[in-house]
Amino acid sequence: MMRQPMSRSVDPDAGWLTVVMRLAFLLLLGTSLHRYLAHHLYSPLTPWVVGLSLALVAGHLTGLSERRPAWLAAVLACWAVLVLMAPSFAWCAVPLVYTVLRALPPRAAIPLVTVLTVLVVVSELRLPGGFDPTMVLLPPAVAALATAVFLYMQRQGARQRKLITDLIRTRRELAAVERRQGALAERERLSVEIHDTLAQGLSSQQMLLQAAERTWRHDPEAALEHVRTAASIAARNLAEARRFVHDLAPADLAEQGTLEAALEALADREAAESGLTVRFHLDGTPAPMPAAAQSALLRIAQGALANTREHARAGQATITLSYLGDQAVLDVADDGCGFAPGRTGRGEQRAADGSRGHGLPAMRARLRQLGGTLTVESAPGEGTVVSAAIPLAGR
Repeated sequence: MMRQPMSRSVDPDAGWLTVVMRLAFLLLLGTSLHRYLAHHLYSPLTPWVVGLSLALVAGHLTGLSERRPAWLAAVLACWAVLVLMAPSFAWCAVPLVYTVLRALPPRAAIPLVTVLTVLVVVSELRLPGGFDPTMVLLPPAVAALATAVFLYMQRQGARQRKLITDLIRTRRELAAVERRQGALAERERLSVEIHDTLAQGLSSQQMLLQAAERTWRHDPEAALEHVRTAASIAARNLAEARRFVHDLAPADLAEQGTLEAALEALADREAAESGLTVRFHLDGTPAPMPAAAQSALLRIAQGALANTREHARAGQATITLSYLGDQAVLDVADDGCGFAPGRTGRGEQRAADGSRGHGLPAMRARLRQLGGTLTVESAPGEGTVVSAAIPLAGR
């Protein structure tokens, strides 16, 4: 079976190499014909030799592919007759060997190359001048060397093409995996961001509006105050949502400029809105911190206070930001009812609709992305301390 031709996109050098081999064949053919005519111009075989030579030239100039069986058979037949008539044409065997090796699979090409080599040896032995061992040993050596080099390079090329194909496929698979991982990471980020902003704000508004509904008849002023607080939270959440869409820093951090100021503003606002006594303490000298780390600590403080407000039944809470050399530590402590951290606890309990909360898992996810850790210390009736530690860059 004939092999399928190799496309230029796969082997871009095949085109020019074929041209070089064809030109070499024509040059050797012309040289052999000139040598024959110089010694046998008036031989009866001369017209046949010239005719077969012109037929070989015409076959090459027509541009027919050497991969067509009929073309290849015609060229080899013409050359075989020429070699039997005039041994000088044996030099044309070298480009013909390449043509055979390139056109046929090895199991067919090697026997045919052997036949061509035997034909060259026989023609060389017919030359006058006696027996020359060089003419017997040189053609097989050249044919064996050419065949071995060609087959080696062909197999090397096949292995390289397979390797390139495997690399391209692997690169595409890795790109697909990275896209999936990126999508999952973005989904996790969006989940955490929504929980720490919109979900907490909506929960606070719901609680305030429910309180307003309960006090509307007997204490309109208190109910109105609850509604105003809910409206303030809604306005703040709207600002958070807009910044969230544009992937900017939390609103408090953008407005206050520093993490310390943002935490202090958070404590004041939480005390005003929830009735808790919330204090902020700074321990140590503030050190440079990446914007992502500042945003994470502020979000964690917001989440911890939201858990305190919704679940702890606490009277007071304390936010402490400590700079401890190579890390920054945020502690949010309350004097509430506490819980058992090993079980489903505050910030992880099921909501009214049966869905699971994202408080503590969201905090851990944020810190994990920044190389930080989260520690929760609590026990029933003994309050809760949520501690987030983040390494400081360059320390």
